[in-house]
Amino acid sequence: MYRKEFLKKIGFLSAGAVTIPGFLQSCSSAKSQDRLFFNISLAEWSLHRSLFDGKMDNLDFPATAKNEFGITAVEYVNQFFKDKAKDTSYLDEMNNRCDDLGVDQLLIMIDGEGAMAGTDEGKRKQAIENHYKWVEAAEYLGCHSIRVNARGDGSREEQKKAAVDGLGRLSEFAEDYDINIIVENHGGYSSDGQWLTEVIAQVDMDNCGTLPDFGNFCIESNNSGCGDEYDRYKGVRQMMPYAKGVSAKAGYFNEEGMETRIDYSRMLNIVKESGYSGYIGIEYSGDQLSEYEGITATKKLLERVGAEISNS
Repeated sequence: MYRKEFLKKIGFLSAGAVTIPGFLQSCSSAKSQDRLFFNISLAEWSLHRSLFDGKMDNLDFPATAKNEFGITAVEYVNQFFKDKAKDTSYLDEMNNRCDDLGVDQLLIMIDGEGAMAGTDEGKRKQAIENHYKWVEAAEYLGCHSIRVNARGDGSREEQKKAAVDGLGRLSEFAEDYDINIIVENHGGYSSDGQWLTEVIAQVDMDNCGTLPDFGNFCIESNNSGCGDEYDRYKGVRQMMPYAKGVSAKAGYFNEEGMETRIDYSRMLNIVKESGYSGYIGIEYSGDQLSEYEGITATKKLLERVGAEISNS
């Protein structure tokens, strides 16, 4: 009953029936985004269950973003085409589909290629080189960035030193391709805003920056959940001066359509005050709603709060 009442509140249910397609089209009008100080993109992870279950293919993602949600900019996850980084025929198909749809390809989120902040120099070197093919793929697709993970082992200072080396060397490689290397708060010390911004400042390269995520501020987990969590608002504020993208994490909503764990008004004010006016990517990760419903609820929340802040 809670889910049904929530869907009524945000406009999914009409006369007792789910009317998702029509609602999605009506809420995705260009006018709603024209009022915003930012643009809206869709992170592929929002559909990870459909992709992992084989209900959707990576090549279908841009069409889903546009046709189901009215979103014309996408953020890929390499896990869903992990063996295709050097397959130019496959990358050509990605380009052709996006060209036909009028969809922009913004970035690729990279996982599973090694620890950029690992203290073992040989393993760190291998991790850096593992990312080269994704830099090249990102350039081929017309993306502006790849998102990497700055996690490793060792003490806080040891990981910082390793991260500066790893990110710096990868950024030097990516500079020739006009690709940014951006780090998301994604666990470990990377979820410590102070640590991460010190790393980026020490790398000191224009193409090395951050991807602030409204969630993901757990530095260390334990059996009962997060044992050490960084203040999310402080963290985003610290990361925004280096931001080359922003990730709007959402998972749980109340009946008014507001995210229950994250104050979106506060977050978007922080983003606006930084002077950022680029894309904010929807990353729905909850299980309260289906992926399609969750993406739409997050989009409506961004549009509603974004319009209020943009016009204030």
